[in-house]
Amino acid sequence: MQVRNNIASINSSRNQGITKSKLNKTLEKLSSGYKINRAGDDAAGLAISELMRSQIAGLDQAMRNNNDGISMTNTGEGALQEIHSMLHRMKTLAIEAANGTYDSVARANVDMERQTLLEEIDRISQSTDFAGIPLFGEAKEGQIDAKWIPPELRDQIELQIGHSSKEVLDVGRYYMGSKELLLDNTSFSTRESANAAVGVIDTAISAVTKVRSDFGAAYTHLMHTNNNLGVTKENMTAAESGIRDTNMAEYFTELTTQNIVLQASNAMLSHANNLPDLTLQLLRG
Repeated sequence: MQVRNNIASINSSRNQGITKSKLNKTLEKLSSGYKINRAGDDAAGLAISELMRSQIAGLDQAMRNNNDGISMTNTGEGALQEIHSMLHRMKTLAIEAANGTYDSVARANVDMERQTLLEEIDRISQSTDFAGIPLFGEAKEGQIDAKWIPPELRDQIELQIGHSSKEVLDVGRYYMGSKELLLDNTSFSTRESANAAVGVIDTAISAVTKVRSDFGAAYTHLMHTNNNLGVTKENMTAAESGIRDTNMAEYFTELTTQNIVLQASNAMLSHANNLPDLTLQLLRG
């Protein structure tokens, strides 16, 4: 028996400290909901988890980008729908003015409506935008060849639709004014000019149909991309959760075990601290 060093007490105290440390870590995992709270808990798991979190954040933003793109295509397509309606009305007026039963006064009245429709087409072309970004526009001198056939591509709006730099979608912007649709030189003032305007209006209708189809294709693309992003995010979140999150049932079981071990350690430490009393009893004897 030693009186200067109580080895049993030192050993019990050391083991009690180990158990307390494990208990504290278990409580931290249960209270935070994460089994990896610092790199020391699982360095490799933390690295993988952080990469996944970065990808999940990128997927979230990509979904918001896609929703903005869907709204933009809907805005453009809605404007073109009205232009289509006005072109259909113009064709009706052209066929009406081409009828030989109309005199010059009647044709002038019909032509007045044509001019009003063209003004509205130009207004829609110039004013339609999404968050300040024009979707159409009028061409300046020299931007379009004199022999072009509408629609004429103005440029493209690049949408970031994924979490990497290569995942982009280009949505075309077209010139949609009356001049760009070759409607500025039409006239309903005579039967011949009204007859000639029918073919020009048909060309303009085809041009607007083409642009609407482009917007529709972009819309469909964005919808499918958005659905895929949602599934990818869900699966990635599940994978990240398996690495980072606490399995509550497992750690509650461990907490119970460590509580029992800690109580046993406390009892043994108390018992070890009482061992020197036996030596004192011998000295008194």
